[in-house]
Parts: sequence; C-alpha cells; structure tokens
Amino acid sequence: MRIAAISDVHGNLPALDAVLADLALQSVDVVVNLGDLLSGAVQPRETADRLIELDVLTVAGNHERQLLTLPRERMGASDRLAHDAIDQRHRAWMAGLPLTVRPAEGVLAFHGSPTDDLVYLLETVDPDGARPATEAEVLDRLGPAADVPLLLCGHTHLQRDMRLPTGALVLNPGSVGWPAYDDDRPHPHVIEAGTPHARYAIADDAGGSWSSEFRAVEYDWAAAAAIAEGNGRPDVAHALRTGRV
Repeated sequence: MRIAAISDVHGNLPALDAVLADLALQSVDVVVNLGDLLSGAVQPRETADRLIELDVLTVAGNHERQLLTLPRERMGASDRLAHDAIDQRHRAWMAGLPLTVRPAEGVLAFHGSPTDDLVYLLETVDPDGARPATEAEVLDRLGPAADVPLLLCGHTHLQRDMRLPTGALVLNPGSVGWPAYDDDRPHPHVIEAGTPHARYAIADDAGGSWSSEFRAVEYDWAAAAAIAEGNGRPDVAHALRTGRV
C-alpha cells in the first residue's frame, strides 16, 4: 500500500494545487491530510473550497481548534485572516474533523501527537531553540501508540522520520504551504525547511515494513508571497520565497 501524507497547507492554494498535481503521478492508494488547513496568509477560503471538494481523510490541527473555539480578539493574525474569510459551511466542515484517523490497518494519523494537537513529536524545543527529538522523547510522547506500525504526524512543518525500537515508523511529511516560521513557546525558536518548495511524503509497505519517500514540489511561490504581502504579512511572504524566517 502507498499512503500519501500532506500536512500544514495553511491556506496556500497554489502550493496545494502543485502537490495535488504531483500526487496524481505517484500511484498512491490513500491520501491523508494531517491538519492546519486554512490559517495562513494566502487564500484560506479558496483552500477550504478545494479541500472540501477533494474529500480526503483529514484530521483537525490546532488551528482548526483555534478557529472554532477562540474569540476573534484572541486569535493570531493567521487565524484572523481565515476567520474573516470563511463562512458557516466551512466551519461546519472543520467541526466534523476528527483528531485522529486510521487510513489503513496498522496506521494512525494525527496532527501533533495522538492526544495533543500542540505537541512537537519529532522535534524538541529547548532554551537554545529547536532540535530533533530523541528516541526516548518520541516514545514518551506517543505512549501506547508507539506500537502502531505507521504513525503520521504534522505540526512542525519539517520533513522527518524515525524508526522506533518497536519497529514503528513515525513520519512527518513537512508542510505543503508554509516552509518557515518562528514561535516563542515554550521557548523562542525558528523552524525552517530551507527552501520554498511545497512538501509532502509517501509511505510504502512494499518491502514488508513501512518506508518513506519525501517529495519537494516547485510551484509559483512568488505569486503566493505577493498575495501574503497584499494581506499584510510580509513575514510570511519572506518565508514563502526563501524557506527561511
């Protein structure tokens, strides 16, 4: 079986369309979307329409929860843009998304961790910044889910995988639509893919155990950045052009 994992589209419709075009050439059996769908600086409403039409297995990320539960005055700029752009149909769709899905036997998909949409699973943030998580940290964050043969996560926007002692493969496909960002929680840190490509991954069990293939897709990131600038987000525009903060 070949499972395509996409994540962290963040309302970047040009990047999503490029990934979908590349996916159409890859002979996958299942597509799963790991959340953080609309909040960004590009085209949240149009992205929502495309994803609803696409109708693939999708989990809710932390931004979906924030859009549905926070008052507008407590939202960040990315959530506010999405909040103002979408309508009740889009909200009803988001409200119906689960926190986890099982796209196939022995596969579990979620946004951050199986129990928390804000957990960095394959990265750890220390006072010195972000670094790859240790095996022990990942096992602790997964708990009993560490026995599931394939675990698909998003949230940190970085393509990374890890083979656990249980034999499970943990796979983060990276971000379709936002290659770099900074945050101040729990400590100030930056996350940078290093290039502006739209990213996703394919998991394949043809060899008897799950393996990963990372994809990086070119698209018109200059056009997406121009839209972000028009939406008052030069910071996101820079990230979209460079893959850097």
